[in-house]
Amino acid sequence: MRTLIISYDLANPNRNRHVLAQEIMAAGHSWARPLDQTWYMKTDEREETIEARLSTLLTADDGLLIQEVQDDAVLTNTALRWFRQRRAAFEITDDSNVVAFPAPVEPNTQPELPLATAC
Repeated sequence: MRTLIISYDLANPNRNRHVLAQEIMAAGHSWARPLDQTWYMKTDEREETIEARLSTLLTADDGLLIQEVQDDAVLTNTALRWFRQRRAAFEITDDSNVVAFPAPVEPNTQPELPLATAC
């Protein structure tokens, strides 16, 4: 599994900001967001695949950076907290009148990911 850094600069921040965040969270195994428009992602996918997935949400005036990085980082006035990709607790069909919010808590079978330490 590789660690990628994803950073973007939106010309119109209100246009697709939340949709872009959802796509980033869904694209990897786990993710962290230490700054407003900067994400770390753990994934097996290539940078080109992630770029193709995100580029449909960007305009010609937006900027996007995707790069593989090492796990070490120097953080000032911020923290790096890893979150796992959310998975549905149960399937709800289209013809169901059940609305599940929030989703039932799944038993945690994996250890919690650690906070990064500043150097």
